[in-house]
Amino acid sequence: MARIILFDGTDLSHFTQTDGSPAQWKVENGAMTVTHGSIVSKETYGDAHIHVEWMEPDMPEATGQWKGNSGVYIHGCYELQVLDSYGVEPAKIDDCGAIYGIQAPRVNACKPALEWQTYDIYVRAARMNGDEIVEHAIVTILQNGQVIHNNFVLPRSNPGGVYDKVVAEGPLMLQDHGNPVSFRNIWIETL
Repeated sequence: MARIILFDGTDLSHFTQTDGSPAQWKVENGAMTVTHGSIVSKETYGDAHIHVEWMEPDMPEATGQWKGNSGVYIHGCYELQVLDSYGVEPAKIDDCGAIYGIQAPRVNACKPALEWQTYDIYVRAARMNGDEIVEHAIVTILQNGQVIHNNFVLPRSNPGGVYDKVVAEGPLMLQDHGNPVSFRNIWIETL
């Protein structure tokens, strides 16, 4: 089991923009904040435990998908939604903690804006035979210590990622959706 530190609060050396150019997000006070385009880890992984911490901006005038929107793309192809959904009933497939457009979280584990939150993602990568999916990826995800997905089979990839198809190994992508969401303490343990 190897731990790869992707962001320790000091620099963006483990990330690039999606076009391969240097990552351009703002780094300040041990966090990075969305400022310009989605970023992708240089490292790729298959089976893994992924840890990501994020903080929503305070946007009281905004609602729905316009309120602290970002995403954590597992393997660069499955989007785990980041959104200010504090106090919202977890019934939608586009709220925080959802596998975007596929599966709502089991519970709303969100904290209010301006508080640090965590995702611990345990992924068993898809098993492939060339481009053919032999077994789909499976995830168990904890948000702030609460299970929001338990052994959920990911039936397909999401649009907007690095890949438009399921892959057995890929990078971590953090999405720019036009909101200044901050991230810190990001690492991957390969399993």
